[in-house]
Amino acid sequence: MYEQSVATDVSTLLVAGTASHVGKSTVAAGLCRLLADRGVDVAPFKAQNMSTNARAVPRVGSDGFGEIGVSQYVQARAARVAPTTDHNPVLLKPQGAGESQLVIDGRVVASVAAGGYYDDHWHRARKAAAAAHARLADAHDLVVAEGAGSIAEINLHHRDLANVETARFAGERGSRECEDRAVAIVLVADVERGGVFASIVGTLELVPDDLRDLVCGVVITKFRGDQSLLDSGIREIETRTGVPILGVLPYDDPGLPEEDSVAVPPSGTVRGAVEGGTGDDATVTVVVPRLPHIANYTDLGPLEAEPGVRVAYRALDARIDDADAVVLPGTKNTVDDLLALRDAGFGERLRSFSGPVVGLCGGYQLLGERLTNAGLEGTGDDDSIEGLGLLPIETRFSPEKRVVATTLRLDSETGPLRGVHAEVSGYEIHQGRTRATGPVETPFAPLDGESTAALGAARRRIVGTYLHGLFENRAARESFLASLFEARGASRPDSGGSGTGTPYDRAAALVAGMDVDALLAAVGVDG
Repeated sequence: MYEQSVATDVSTLLVAGTASHVGKSTVAAGLCRLLADRGVDVAPFKAQNMSTNARAVPRVGSDGFGEIGVSQYVQARAARVAPTTDHNPVLLKPQGAGESQLVIDGRVVASVAAGGYYDDHWHRARKAAAAAHARLADAHDLVVAEGAGSIAEINLHHRDLANVETARFAGERGSRECEDRAVAIVLVADVERGGVFASIVGTLELVPDDLRDLVCGVVITKFRGDQSLLDSGIREIETRTGVPILGVLPYDDPGLPEEDSVAVPPSGTVRGAVEGGTGDDATVTVVVPRLPHIANYTDLGPLEAEPGVRVAYRALDARIDDADAVVLPGTKNTVDDLLALRDAGFGERLRSFSGPVVGLCGGYQLLGERLTNAGLEGTGDDDSIEGLGLLPIETRFSPEKRVVATTLRLDSETGPLRGVHAEVSGYEIHQGRTRATGPVETPFAPLDGESTAALGAARRRIVGTYLHGLFENRAARESFLASLFEARGASRPDSGGSGTGTPYDRAAALVAGMDVDALLAAVGVDG
């Protein structure tokens, strides 16, 4: 059973925003690593998250595993603490048709529309969030809580769990006054969007009265150019509001996984080598069909980060014959996405494609011969639906959901991972169990068991697996990419050995330009 350790003298810093996608997750992760490096016992927290990108982590008070949003998983690693369900006690995972899967304390409790969540589940969610925060606050010197969207959504203030309610239940824990208060709020504003000063003033004007004095400063993000151009505006804002601007952070991407719905790559997006200016003669292209219910697309992040690799997210009816490989990503609705692929003629084009094909989680299910008990997954009435037919496997859906962090043995003699004999770590989050229906290699096995199609299967140029995070494993990633460059007859570009550190370290270096000491003083933590 997983239990938290206990410490004393707790404070909470809420990283709130003027809008969505202003850089809250990056600032929170950077602060977690920066403060951990200073010797502060810090832990991340987000009361309520909405994301299709999740990770499997230990459930507090249980021997099992549960789901949290990827950003809190990343922030926990940045803080050098073991991620648990307390770091993100409420998770909403959009699954289409206006509904989301509601996960509380790591476990799915319902599929809900927005109205149903607030009417029937919100009070339970708030109670779970407050309890999780209390456990973290008892175990750490500082809780870095990430807000959601804007803290100034006046139509949502009465049920804003990630911002307003987090500040309130965090504040209820402390008895310290003013400079040594139990909770402080730092506001993050994005200058790239334009109107940054108006957004700061407007947000401070609309923050609930009981929270306004908790705002200890503002951080401006994503600035390009000469920062002195902002000086007069900064002085005016500080005079008008009495809130200091703690720093102006340059535009930079430290390489942390994204999770917000606004960050899901649209069709036509190309990431990786093109952004780095690598020439076509030294690149390979991995095509990813942009599924309507795409999930855990961060599985492709390790490929996007490799020199000479372009990851192209394409519409379902787009060409794939120019690709060096195709990766079918995870999906929140395998059945409906299969029907969308069929309507677009994707299956015929994939069967004609001569290069490597990889299916991850839902993508693995799509590659099989059929999906049964399909009514539990999709919105239609069919019990059995033919799959893409590239692997002799069948998946039967059931109400139970498998959520587990795992390490497997990979021994592959065929397909895109041919020649890999290594342990690979990652996680599983899926409904449905898969079995082989014909001769097929089963290269994935538990460390203490036999290989099985319930974990993955391969045949000739095709491989599929339930293991999220496959390409985070060097052995699997290197084998896959080596085969692509070899088939193209291209030399793989050198990474350059830049030695710029991990994404966590780069995020810490980014936020080091703000007045961190003022933040620590605001929450009464030495560091």
